[in-house]
Amino acid sequence: MALYRIKQFYWAITSEINLQDREFLKQYLNKNELLLFYKLVVYDQKHSIKTAQDVKEICFKNNICNDNLIKAALLHDVGKIINGLNLFEKSIIVILDKVFKDKIRKYENLKLVDSYYNHGEKGYHILKEHGYDERFLYLVKNHHNNDIIGDKELNILKQCDSNN
Repeated sequence: MALYRIKQFYWAITSEINLQDREFLKQYLNKNELLLFYKLVVYDQKHSIKTAQDVKEICFKNNICNDNLIKAALLHDVGKIINGLNLFEKSIIVILDKVFKDKIRKYENLKLVDSYYNHGEKGYHILKEHGYDERFLYLVKNHHNNDIIGDKELNILKQCDSNN
């Protein structure tokens, strides 16, 4: 797991959005969604694109037609535009979370902890203001909720998010 986290850090510092990524985004996001998406820092944009591409692949392999799930994957971290973390803050909180499990959650009054644990909820509220349906909002809000099982779409999103 530590080696994977080092890889993730490397991916983050070398992230860039290329023409192929932009074309992928244009397939699934409208103009307003793109404006929202581009408020994310580049490494979160790239992460979301990779997550959505994995979602698309799983849907294709399982003969599931779900552009809504791909769009949710692209926008699942939009809550990070509120009190976003820089790469070093994110690295610190990931390490603390790994070492202390969920014990640091009780310090949600700190920007670092709040942003890490509550970006799904924040994304829910941002996207709700833009008129998304409840199912879409549910996916964004719960993409880190491990208490929910048995929801095929949510499980795909969680798996792809975790892998990227």
